[in-house]
Amino acid sequence: MLDLTSAEEASGRLGISRASLYAYVSRGLIRSFASPHDPRQKLYSLEDVTALAERKARFRRPAAAAATALDWGLPVLETSITQIKDGHLYYRELDAIRLAETATLEETALLLIGGLDRAAFQAPSPLVRNVVGTLPGPAFGPYDFVTQAVRLLSAPVPMEARAAEVATILRLVTAAGSGADPGAEPIHQHLAAAWRAPRAADAIRRALVLSADHELSASAFAVRVTASTGTSLRNAVIAGLAALSGPHHGGMIERVRTFLEAPRAAEAPGFRHRLYPDGDPRAPALLERLPLLASDATTLQAVESATGDRPSLDAALVMLERAYGLPAGASFALFAIGRTAGWLAHAIEQRSQATLIRPRARYVLAEENPS
Repeated sequence: MLDLTSAEEASGRLGISRASLYAYVSRGLIRSFASPHDPRQKLYSLEDVTALAERKARFRRPAAAAATALDWGLPVLETSITQIKDGHLYYRELDAIRLAETATLEETALLLIGGLDRAAFQAPSPLVRNVVGTLPGPAFGPYDFVTQAVRLLSAPVPMEARAAEVATILRLVTAAGSGADPGAEPIHQHLAAAWRAPRAADAIRRALVLSADHELSASAFAVRVTASTGTSLRNAVIAGLAALSGPHHGGMIERVRTFLEAPRAAEAPGFRHRLYPDGDPRAPALLERLPLLASDATTLQAVESATGDRPSLDAALVMLERAYGLPAGASFALFAIGRTAGWLAHAIEQRSQATLIRPRARYVLAEENPS
């Protein structure tokens, strides 16, 4: 249950005027809700108010601010791509959950990036066909998938127009997980056929769209730092893949799979998200239509009953994989392929700003090794 407080108390805790409080709400820093007793009255998230008060206190001390700004701190970059607000996820002002009802990944990429000719996705790419022709087969899991995707993206190819370049990169990353050239076929249909799971096509489509972007995640930040140097879109996506493979990011999916295979009450990875106190909305959008394994349905109920935690997208992706009998590790491939659309949007937006991301470090003396 979310703790709420009045405007008077919130303003007092923060030491600001009512007008400043409303400005914080409009910027998405504090969530507001209608009072259950008086719909005309607004109440404010006590968690958000307390967190903002702590941040304001830290930022009055420059050393402390420098040490904590990048640890789930205040926004450090401006973007028009994705917003997380009041428990909702928006792609370019559109509700991502609603978008996932019908949109394809290609349509989502066009939305996130903007200004591209959709015809690039309507014809096969000879460049992709040539590069993918030597693949030994699909690759799954953080290490094998990323290794294969990086090899494909590193192949020398001629320069392309922006829309064609985006389509090529998205198809090359897809090929890492399918082992074949997607051609002009919609990516979700291509994956369903490659993985011999035609019944999973629509679930795969929704999973790709829901995975497409998530604001300034660790991998998106890596992409933006890399893109800010002026390097190619391919190299920026490679940086995102490397960051995604870590156990605290996309590698969380492997921890979820291990847990679902042998659930333990004391540990439930993938069942909470710090940006969604009331639950990750992407998970139910994917889970509600899956033919879940009975054991996974039982685990969902058991974890929520024991901890109150609800599944994140990581857990939902693994349950999709298990529900349709997809190859082990296909859930990571889905996440990476979908997220490539967002990485491309971040790289292109960052390059348009023509500024180098170069934060300063705070030097501290290393502790001496004990003798």
